[in-house]
Amino acid sequence: MPVITTQELTKRYAQVTALDRLTVQIGSGVVGLVGANGAGKSTLIKILMGLVEPTAGRCDVLGFDPATDGPRLRSQIGYMPEHDCLPADISATEFVVHMARMSGIPANAARERTADTLRHVGLYEERYRPIGGYSTGMRQRVKLAQALVHDPELVFLDEPTNGLDPSGRDEMLMLIRRINVEFGISVLVTSHLLGELERIADHVVIIDGGSLLRSSSTSEFTQASQQLAVEVTSGTGAVTEVLTAAGLDVSVDGRILVVELAGDETYDVVRDAVAKLGHGLVRLEPRRHRIAEVFEGGVAGAGTT
Repeated sequence: MPVITTQELTKRYAQVTALDRLTVQIGSGVVGLVGANGAGKSTLIKILMGLVEPTAGRCDVLGFDPATDGPRLRSQIGYMPEHDCLPADISATEFVVHMARMSGIPANAARERTADTLRHVGLYEERYRPIGGYSTGMRQRVKLAQALVHDPELVFLDEPTNGLDPSGRDEMLMLIRRINVEFGISVLVTSHLLGELERIADHVVIIDGGSLLRSSSTSEFTQASQQLAVEVTSGTGAVTEVLTAAGLDVSVDGRILVVELAGDETYDVVRDAVAKLGHGLVRLEPRRHRIAEVFEGGVAGAGTT
């Protein structure tokens, strides 16, 4: 059963169409909502939460109509906004307890859930410090904690990795995956960085200019291509020359050689070429398409990434 359904969902402002007849079904698990800045991702989330009314069309979230059942729906969902909206002069514990109380949780239970949730997001040791002294990564974790403290069925995470360094992004992505795997909470997470969602999402919905571009499982997006991904310890240029001389079509993508698969014998040709040159073979495997190729004409005709 879909967690979210939209039918011809449209939102127009004075000079802009933010959503244009969007029809899509979103199931449980971790679902990535991908699009460039201004594609309509945040507008869609606000409509799904019942905070903004659509111009036309309808939607259903957890069996509720957001337009008419907004308060009941919002008791079942969590929301991590993109913008920084945290009070600087109180601690993470005070803020998350307050948000739990706002959700109707009794005081003692709110404090217990807050401690558990802050432990889950990695802020337990820092929970009594004023939020104003937190780093960007810590502030993002506070926003995630307040979205989870009331044990929702579904959470909306709007650009949760914004402003984080690579290590912080990795940690946030792993947290998001754990929300679903360990706690059974469905997640709709937005990002303009395709590679991030490719790593954690079960399903990806791509919108562009407010319209649906594609909705597929991540495995369908990243299906195996008719190419090999080859990584060697050194001598990339020399290996490329030898493989080209052997009649193979080779291109270079950073440290990876992308070799057109001419048959099973291609594996042997690559292995023998690397061994003959005295280099180590780090990786020899079917190359998988990347979600970004959807924006470059679709996976059917995609080249290297």
